Amino acid sequence: MKTDVLEINVAMQISKPINEVFEAIANPEKMCNYFISQSTGRMEEGKNLVWKFPEFDMEVPVKVVKAEQSLISFYWENSGKDLLVEIRLSTVGDNFTLVKISEKSMENNEAGLKWLSGNSFGWSNFLSCLKAYIEFGINLRKGSFDFMKK
Repeated sequence: MKTDVLEINVAMQISKPINEVFEAIANPEKMCNYFISQSTGRMEEGKNLVWKFPEFDMEVPVKVVKAEQSLISFYWENSGKDLLVEIRLSTVGDNFTLVKISEKSMENNEAGLKWLSGNSFGWSNFLSCLKAYIEFGINLRKGSFDFMKK
């Protein structure tokens, strides 16, 4: 086990078929119901996008590497470093999808530990919000982080 490098890994099973889960992640009109407030486009290979979040006054550049039903990968910036996010989708049984997310990587230091804590929570929250939205039509994120607005 490498102790000098930190990596985030989270996973959750969604009770929907893989094509519906992929569409909920790739389509900004759907993603705005549980994660972002705005995107400059759909998650497609080679695209450079900008995401806005409802609770933060900032724009996040996203460079899409792959956008296939089994893998969505992109780079986004954290602390001046482009970090790779991989969202892997796989079918489990009938009409279930396992979503695994990894974000790579930061040094094992104070900044890296802060990133690990914050983004591990963030990706776990993403999965919970995705599940609530796609299975039940509920936006868990709405109003949840209003206390963080400056």
